[in-house]
Amino acid sequence: MNPRNNVLDLATRRGFLWQSHEIYGGIAGFYDLGPLGTLMGYKIIDLWRKMFIRRHQEFVVEIKTPIITPAIVFKASGHEEHFTDYAVECKSCGRVYRADHLIEEMLKVKAEGLKAHELERLIREYSIKCPACGGELSSVRAFNLLFVTYVGPYSENNKAYLRPEAAQGMFVNFKKVYEYMRRRMPLGIAQIGRVARNEISPRQRLIRLREFTIMEMEFFFDPRDPKVEILYERCSHRKIRVLRAEDKMRGGGPIEVTPVEAYEEKIIMCPWLAYWMCVAQEFIEALGVPYKDTMFEEKAPHELAHYSKQTFDQLVRTERWGWIEVSGHAYRYDYDLSRHTKFSGEDLYALRRLKEPKLVRREQLRIDKKIIIEHFGRSAAEVFRTLHTIPQDKLIKIVKESTGEFVKIKNFEIPKSALKIEVVEEKVDVEKFLPHVAEPSFGLERLIYVALEHAYREDNERVYLALPPYIAPIQVAVFPLVSREPLTSIAHSLYKDLAEEFDVIYDDSGTIGRRYARADEIGVPLAVTIDYKTVEDHTVTIRDRDSKKQVRVPMPKVAEVVRQVIRGAKLLELGFPEV
Repeated sequence: MNPRNNVLDLATRRGFLWQSHEIYGGIAGFYDLGPLGTLMGYKIIDLWRKMFIRRHQEFVVEIKTPIITPAIVFKASGHEEHFTDYAVECKSCGRVYRADHLIEEMLKVKAEGLKAHELERLIREYSIKCPACGGELSSVRAFNLLFVTYVGPYSENNKAYLRPEAAQGMFVNFKKVYEYMRRRMPLGIAQIGRVARNEISPRQRLIRLREFTIMEMEFFFDPRDPKVEILYERCSHRKIRVLRAEDKMRGGGPIEVTPVEAYEEKIIMCPWLAYWMCVAQEFIEALGVPYKDTMFEEKAPHELAHYSKQTFDQLVRTERWGWIEVSGHAYRYDYDLSRHTKFSGEDLYALRRLKEPKLVRREQLRIDKKIIIEHFGRSAAEVFRTLHTIPQDKLIKIVKESTGEFVKIKNFEIPKSALKIEVVEEKVDVEKFLPHVAEPSFGLERLIYVALEHAYREDNERVYLALPPYIAPIQVAVFPLVSREPLTSIAHSLYKDLAEEFDVIYDDSGTIGRRYARADEIGVPLAVTIDYKTVEDHTVTIRDRDSKKQVRVPMPKVAEVVRQVIRGAKLLELGFPEV
């Protein structure tokens, strides 16, 4: 067995992750992050926020929205209709399988995106049986992956879903954020949070979960003027490996291009999609994944989600599972905003300033106050207040669609003669448009796995995790050389000082070699040892995890050394004498 296949055993044993509800037998598709997994997750999230949000604060903001979402939102988004996979059930043992995954496993062919009848044909043609018991499989059926719930007392009117993506919370809040950002475009709205997908038969531990943390951004831009100078400034020389859909269908491999070349050669149709793929490449490499183990695979037309014009999956090669998806990059164009505008009746448009004013004809509603006062008397003021709370275009639509002599508006039956629709001409220097959207989306738990696997090392003496220091769950360990005074007091004091800023462990149990080994195994990049020389001159040794070499550092400078190593500096290059 390849040593990297042992990484999940280490992760379980040392507190990175566990099967959820294990004392009750567990349930597939749910995993808990233990103390170390939780800390590592926070650091990966912080790295993602740094690279996708903090570096782009001029046009990217972050929000939080609820996990529970009214059903109408996912009706509008198309998820009620399209967010499905195909399932088959064993007629003998009752096990349920995702049809395309089962076919891929048994026939070693690509089955993602195939229709029900195509999956059915392959199962019958190749006589695929239940892998567990050899039983006959049922017909292929569609299965919606949305988790259903109800808000308050059970009622179809209160139906809701656990969100399968964070995206819709950002789309329905687009107009509020757009106004908050003073109508600037482009505009990125990011969100990090829990999502739930009722997967048919999740396997591969952290790779396919029913509940996980998503890190997602919806990036809105004007398709006529995308303002993507940053693509040329930052991505002209960075390479990415792209497997085009047509090459994939022919059995070809990825090509190597810059994101700028990929956009200009129409390999990537959206400039902002190209830019965020560029950032994603940098992010994945920062997790410790080599460039050669990454690529972007384009979805074929039949594989595209209902909301996408073009999608690239960012893949990472792993020893255990082969190529796995760690992020998706979708060009959602104006699909979501147009659907929510239609279903909600709200104005989710942005404004575009015209180079030259133009004359436009538009409908305007004129309210005959005299007729309303005569008809409603003392209630007329309340009628006027009600009319002013409703947007003009919505009122015009209500009037047009009404039949008879009265128009029903909220609690009032208003004479139609009091509501006149007129056509007026005016010069305008702005026009409405629906922004297009580029979406980068990452799953946290998969990132934890790929970072752990690529950090896993075995040599003749030890097992260790060569994690980049900025995502290591514990950043520094503090050890007294032996467990006796005054070394323990000094070590405790230093530990408390470092704990104000860093994630630190203190360990005085066993030999110093055993303590180094325990720290190495969980990826601690630096170990500080207090010895008898510390008592004499207030210096300590700091050991580098990967090389096992040590330098002598004055105690007051320990925090700065840790800080610099977390930022990317090499311990042995900081100018301190090697021991």
